[in-house]
Amino acid sequence: MMFVRRIGTAVVLFWLVVTLTFVLIRLAPGDPAAFLVPPGASEADAARVRAELGLDRSMLVQYARWFLATLSGDLGTSFGTGRPVTSLLAEAAPISLWLGGVSLALTFLIGVPVGMLQAAKRGQLTDRALTVLTSAVYAAPSFWLALALVAVFTYGAATMGLPSGWRLPAFGLRTPGLALEGWAGFVDLIRHAILPVSILAAVGAAGIARYARTSVADILGLDFVRTARAKGLRPRAVYLRHVLANVLPPLVVLFALSLPGLLAGSIFVESVFAWPGLGRATLTAILARDYPVVMGATVFYAAAVIVANLSAELVLPWLDPRRESA
Repeated sequence: MMFVRRIGTAVVLFWLVVTLTFVLIRLAPGDPAAFLVPPGASEADAARVRAELGLDRSMLVQYARWFLATLSGDLGTSFGTGRPVTSLLAEAAPISLWLGGVSLALTFLIGVPVGMLQAAKRGQLTDRALTVLTSAVYAAPSFWLALALVAVFTYGAATMGLPSGWRLPAFGLRTPGLALEGWAGFVDLIRHAILPVSILAAVGAAGIARYARTSVADILGLDFVRTARAKGLRPRAVYLRHVLANVLPPLVVLFALSLPGLLAGSIFVESVFAWPGLGRATLTAILARDYPVVMGATVFYAAAVIVANLSAELVLPWLDPRRESA
């Protein structure tokens, strides 16, 4: 019964998100027809384009058409390219998922150990230095960090006269003009991914480290941890058997909650580094008032976030250490 109620809540939340986005994008200033008609076109030409796109109908009629089509799996056709939105998403989503997946993995692989180190060294110079560093990185806008890294590792490296192999490419997935395959193509892709992945992972790890520090510090002060230490248990065993087991459930919830921020951050990072992912496609569609693409991206983002949170809620009871001792 609990599972059914959570599924129902997730469905209602998904409907509210896409409906609100549908209303807001159409209330925003800007006419899609203005981007599609040639310069100097008459108002009659613009009206004809609106009629062809179905924008001359009331918002309620437009919403009903879009909603029914979406239920059947049809996300519509892009105003700008004339291609099906599902096709555009199928091309862009794997790039964003790869970028986000690698960044999210590095976020926790780096952030959790850093937070545990801070908790172990609480109040010492190491803790204070890492606190200042993680706070500064977490507070900095992702697009500003992206531009700063480009200035240092791309243009700055060229200014310092470093060999071309030491300069990190700043834009695109591949080096223009080169048809690299196999291992060489993989290395070229990794070199292009270093800067965008570093930005997303650094910002995410800074936030995770701050959370992990507080959680681990609280657990280290509990009676059962002090008892384990008093019995002579090795520090490694204390952290693995007692601390990590108790901090794992909130970290799983944090993993799900980190997904929205990572997806939002990838929009700016993909735009700065010219990665043809879903974030860049969404931003381009918003600027061009390409309603079908914006709504298609909204469906993808909303579904990803809601499914991640729902999965965390369902997995959380199984990770509770009190379940093993019950």
